[in-house]
Amino acid sequence: MASDSPGVSRRNAIAGLSMAGGLAASYGAFGAITARFLYPATDSPRSWLFVADVRGFDSGTSRTYRSPAGETIAIARTGETGDVSDFLALSSVCPHLGCQVHWEPQNKRFFCPCHNGAFDATGRATEGPPKDAGQSLSPYPLKIEKGLLYIEVSTTSLVQANDNPHRDRSPVGLEEIPLPDHRGPGHDPCLAPRSSQARIA
Repeated sequence: MASDSPGVSRRNAIAGLSMAGGLAASYGAFGAITARFLYPATDSPRSWLFVADVRGFDSGTSRTYRSPAGETIAIARTGETGDVSDFLALSSVCPHLGCQVHWEPQNKRFFCPCHNGAFDATGRATEGPPKDAGQSLSPYPLKIEKGLLYIEVSTTSLVQANDNPHRDRSPVGLEEIPLPDHRGPGHDPCLAPRSSQARIA
């Protein structure tokens, strides 16, 4: 008689549901692993794209470049030898919370005003939350051919745009991107515009 009581039936039903849920999760995990094995992820397409004529890129200056995939990249010229070692290209997005970094020539660093993150000219974090977390600004490969500077970036959005002629296409290449101002609204100074031209001392 005890086995027919409502308490026992409820326990049996809960145990059955738990077992079914566990089996479903196991099969789901097995399916995901199998799919990853049978259909491995492929890297997004990358290509070398034109940035600027080296002769028109003064030593000590930095520019902002937007890739077809929407990546915002800071490109700076720090030398005058005329080869690719004069240049560096780093993500201008702070890896801490995604705010825009900008070059501070007086301090010779990239600075994120959101939480006082700082990076040296190579992109290595030197202060703030990015340093504590061991984060850096991601580098991008550069090359020079016949006096022209090129950068290797993802062209995923470019491929998608070719597939969909009605897609809104954001500008690609060097552009003016507003930099943060310490007088920004609320606690996030990254939302206020300021001139993006910076000079590296």
